[in-house]
Amino acid sequence: MDNFPRAKTAVVGAATFGIGEAHGYSSMEMAAHAGVEALKMAGLRTSDVDALFICLPFDAMSGISLAEYYGIHPKLTDNNRTGGSSSVSQMEHAALALEAGMCDVALITYGSNQRSATGKLQTPVGLGGVESVYKPRNPVSSYALAAHRHMHEFGTTREQLAQVALSARQWAKLNPEAFEQGNLTLDDVLNSRMVSDPLTVRDCCLITDGAGAMVMTRADKARDICKNPAYLLGAAAATTHMSISSMPDLTRTAAIESGARAYAQAGVGAADIDVLSLYDAFTINVLLFLEDLGFCAKGEGGAFVSDGRIAPGGQLPVNTNGGGLSCCHPGQYGMFANIEAIRQVMGLADKRQINDVNLALAHTNGGNLSSQATAIFGSSSTV
Repeated sequence: MDNFPRAKTAVVGAATFGIGEAHGYSSMEMAAHAGVEALKMAGLRTSDVDALFICLPFDAMSGISLAEYYGIHPKLTDNNRTGGSSSVSQMEHAALALEAGMCDVALITYGSNQRSATGKLQTPVGLGGVESVYKPRNPVSSYALAAHRHMHEFGTTREQLAQVALSARQWAKLNPEAFEQGNLTLDDVLNSRMVSDPLTVRDCCLITDGAGAMVMTRADKARDICKNPAYLLGAAAATTHMSISSMPDLTRTAAIESGARAYAQAGVGAADIDVLSLYDAFTINVLLFLEDLGFCAKGEGGAFVSDGRIAPGGQLPVNTNGGGLSCCHPGQYGMFANIEAIRQVMGLADKRQINDVNLALAHTNGGNLSSQATAIFGSSSTV
């Protein structure tokens, strides 16, 4: 039986730092700055934090490192390392710990200086998988396999994949934080450099710096310190494989499982969601997750994203900050998917704010479509 504490905890602060290029900062410094900004939003200080959650790509003991950096002695630390899905899993664990009285203020933070430090995508040690002997261009080659299979089974076209990138860029133009805001056309996507067939460079996420953080407390405290808390109604994770060669079905992800459990916890369904934040490291991700989370039938993702349905003014707002394709992707994007969903619920998304947002879903992805985690946030009207 799933005993997730629906709406018993809430996010009271969410902030980003250094999106784009943040020269002179280490990944730890960026994560620390984002944490301080999120705490400021909630009227709290680092000394108030008694549960610390972090996942840095290349610091295997980052929970301890950040505690030392802040000069605090938390009761709990969590250094979950499931890639881009880590932050939702950490929210799930934080909610359980808060409800159990094991802590009072949980800080979840992430940072990466990937662009300014290296200027290229880095794959953490161990992500190569058993197929690494064939020298794939991972992670993109793994996602290209999924895209090819989707095209083979369902007739999905490169033009339909491109619609995901075009929609993301339209949203990015409304977001001053977004790293890419220039014009982008269908021809630009289709004719850009092929990275791993059928994915061009415009089907692939950005490589940026960036940090983000969230502060969670119990609901009773949240109402005292935040005007519009984002209540955590459901959070669930699921894993099916590590290596792409071991994925049971290249067109079906563990989002089917994590989404179903998150919906059940929250007591809502796909039709109730006002805003979606989907981990779009590659354009194929959005199609897969729209299908697996119940927004359209399996195989219909390509048709679903056509005709501007997920773009500004469309029927379903998806990745309103520009996503990993146009806003930022500093090694992992999951934290930023959460923050955008939270901002929409809190009414803090400025020009891209959707009217009357009561339910927002953030879905995150780690590894080679390996680890999936889904979070559902609600306004006070949903409690």
